[in-house]
Amino acid sequence: MAEIRNYTMNFGPQHPAAHGVLRLVMELDGEVIRRADPHIGLLHRATEKLAENKTYVQSVPYMDRLDYVSMMVNEHAYVMAIEKLLQIEVPIRAQYIRVMFDEITRILNHLLWLGAHALDVGAMTVFLYAFREREDLMDCYEAVSGARLHAAYYRPGGVYRDLPDNMPQYQPSAIHDEKATRARNENRQGSLLDFIEDFTRRFPGYIDDYEALLTDNRIWKQRLVDIGVVSPDRAKALGFTGPMLRGSGVEWDLRKKQPYEVYDQVDFDIPVGANGDCYDRYLVRIEEMRQSNHIIKQCVEWLRKNPGPVITDNHKVAPPSRLAMKQNMEEMIHHFKLFTEGMHVPRGEAYAAVEHPKGEFGIYIVSDGANKPYRLKIRAPGFAHLAALDEMTKGHMIADLVAIIGTQDIVFGEIDR
Repeated sequence: MAEIRNYTMNFGPQHPAAHGVLRLVMELDGEVIRRADPHIGLLHRATEKLAENKTYVQSVPYMDRLDYVSMMVNEHAYVMAIEKLLQIEVPIRAQYIRVMFDEITRILNHLLWLGAHALDVGAMTVFLYAFREREDLMDCYEAVSGARLHAAYYRPGGVYRDLPDNMPQYQPSAIHDEKATRARNENRQGSLLDFIEDFTRRFPGYIDDYEALLTDNRIWKQRLVDIGVVSPDRAKALGFTGPMLRGSGVEWDLRKKQPYEVYDQVDFDIPVGANGDCYDRYLVRIEEMRQSNHIIKQCVEWLRKNPGPVITDNHKVAPPSRLAMKQNMEEMIHHFKLFTEGMHVPRGEAYAAVEHPKGEFGIYIVSDGANKPYRLKIRAPGFAHLAALDEMTKGHMIADLVAIIGTQDIVFGEIDR
């Protein structure tokens, strides 16, 4: 008899389905996984340590770079933790803008997840469709902040500035002539809110397209149904949050259970799965995109009717307007102090969590009264999900491992930090 023994091999870190820099040391029995040991830290850039050496506002752009697919939601948890320590009131218009951009970010995240997950499993068209829609939402990011990805738009006390009255226009080029450019600019004639409203009208039809390609596709179902099953009790024990927890049938969503900003004033449902497999998690995220679209519509309607300030008028926290700063000595001093020394946050500690597209994303800050955090710790949702990878993959084939990594929607910026 030939001797049969398990062998060990690496999966990643340079692998198209590793979603970043995941290295798995796998123990295999033929093609069946007996053990999958995640090795992380290849993207570590000491965000928590860096935050202790920067003023509070200087750390906002570092938050974008954690989960670099859900930029503004990361900022949201961070500024909420600072606001808790400062005990300041955020203007209601800023709260609606934050909720609207949180949901835009959720759609951005789920579109990339859907495209990458489908591509891993072998469906290419969905990836191209998803990126077409992401372009429109990236333009919304760019319109408010000037950056397509790392926005640094949320600030302690509100947001950096109000929504612009006009959308950037495409210019004719060697590829697109005058006529083609006019067609491309058709929905960019009004304000940013007009553009977002136009997107919310079109988007449900696009989701129908994704579902037509995938939901009842027999290959898709063969690859996802009954793969990576996690029971509700086990999901809670493993620290799952977000779609990973809701896919197992646990109805837990911070936007409903511990509402922040104006989530208690908008109407939406929590989609929940039944079987806790990859297919249910896919259905949950698809429905989440529809619900996010519904929330964005409500925010657009409210923001049209209610102008107002978008950042606190406490100039120890937020800078005065440029005009005031150039006309008034006191405002000039506020401006100078804020941008050189930063704000001083009272002693204490605070934890703020948001319903991130991937789960509960939390920031824990300890302040000693200085202009920098004494300690900053990040609760990343993907970390707990990746820790469960061994349990989820045991007994499955290597091909199923790829589907399970896809369903976890992991991004290594937040895991390695």
